[in-house]
Amino acid sequence: MQPETKPFAESCEENQGPIQGVLDGYLQGMAGTLLEIGSGTGQHAVTFAARFPALTWQTSDRPKYLPGIRLWIREANLPNLPPPLELDVKRHWPSRRYDAIFSANTAHIMSSSEVEALFRGLPQVLTAGGMLLLYGPFNYGGRYTSESNASFDLWLKSRDPRSGIKDFETLNALAGEAGMELVQDHAMPANNRTLVWRQT
Repeated sequence: MQPETKPFAESCEENQGPIQGVLDGYLQGMAGTLLEIGSGTGQHAVTFAARFPALTWQTSDRPKYLPGIRLWIREANLPNLPPPLELDVKRHWPSRRYDAIFSANTAHIMSSSEVEALFRGLPQVLTAGGMLLLYGPFNYGGRYTSESNASFDLWLKSRDPRSGIKDFETLNALAGEAGMELVQDHAMPANNRTLVWRQT
C-alpha cells in the first residue's frame, strides 16, 4: 500500500508569509479559539497554529478535503490544532462560538449565494467583538484591480460560472447586515487583500 501523500498548494507557500504579517497585528498573544473556513490543504493551519500557540486553530472544510487536512495536522502534532470539522456554509455550521474566523482564497471559489450564506452564518458562530479576516482578490467599484485578476476571473468562470471575484462593496454590505464593521483593508502582494471586520 502506498503511503498517504499530504496535499500541497504552492500558493499557500507563497502567501503565508504576507498573511502572517497581517495576522500578527490581530492575533499575536490572543487566547481563545479561531475557526478557519475552507482550510483546503491544511498548510495555512499548521503554520499559523504554530505561530499563535495560545489560540486554538480549528480547521474546517467540505468532507472531501478533510483527509488531507488530517494528514497535515497529524504530522504537525500541535496541541492547539484539533481535528478538522465538516463545514458547508449553506447547510452545516459548528454548534459553538469562536473569537475569530479566518478564511483564505474562498470567496472567489464560492457562488454569490454561498458568500451570502457565509455572512449570514457569522452571527451564530462569532463571539461578541469577534473578528472575520478574509484574504483573497476583490474588485472595487465593479472593477478589477489588475489585468491578472481579470484573467484569473475568466479562468474561474470557465471552470464554474457561479464562481468569480467578488466586489468589496457587496461583501462590506453583507458584513454590515451581519452586525460587523470594517476595521481595515490591507493591501497584499499579487493584487490580493486582507479584509478585517469586527462584530459590533
